[in-house]
Amino acid sequence: MCEITEEIAHINGIPKKLVVFLHGYIDCAQTVDKIISPKFGLLENYAIHIPQAPLVCEIHEKKRQWYSMHQFDPNDERKTVATLEECIQIYEKMKLGLESAYHYLRAYIDNLLNEYQLDLKDLYLCGFSQGAMLALYTSLMLEEKIGGCVSFSGIVVPEKWLLKHHKSSPKVLLLHGDKDNLVRFCSMEHSKKVLETMGCQVTNKTVKGEQHRITDSGLEDALKFISETTKKGED
Repeated sequence: MCEITEEIAHINGIPKKLVVFLHGYIDCAQTVDKIISPKFGLLENYAIHIPQAPLVCEIHEKKRQWYSMHQFDPNDERKTVATLEECIQIYEKMKLGLESAYHYLRAYIDNLLNEYQLDLKDLYLCGFSQGAMLALYTSLMLEEKIGGCVSFSGIVVPEKWLLKHHKSSPKVLLLHGDKDNLVRFCSMEHSKKVLETMGCQVTNKTVKGEQHRITDSGLEDALKFISETTKKGED
């Protein structure tokens, strides 16, 4: 069974909250750390953990993946099919990959919560691209509502299965560039509707003029979401 054994962590003060940020496909913890640390390092009394996916990427041996994309979409048709509906049908096939990743991510999360003596309500799950898909899936499948989930350029998958089997309904922030060339921009509005059907409180933020990446403005929106959600939870 896969196990997360590598990570980058930043501790600011005495951790009262935990942020776990998941990198994308053909990506790694080190790259994400360089992007998010200048912003997320401003969070006081938080532990920020950026785990390294345990699987070597199938198309780049120096990068990582949370699960195989080519196993379910060998020709990358999700990027080229004409409609969102066709795209979603391809993503629906990825349930086995997400479920496998969920189990080793869950073990990692449980260890961190135990280490800091925190509860699931103190957890914020964030992710980019494939990491966003896993963050959304995990936050919905945890038996208790977490503090919140932030998706950068992601999509809720597999939607049909989650609609029947999700266990909680967290607060969610969806961030997506309107020029995204890999995960189509219309995925954001679709994901919002699916999440709201599951009882989630969802906020959408369009990152204007941006393609498939984590932006400074997106990070600022994420920080605001985490800070405000934390404050409301303490009131």
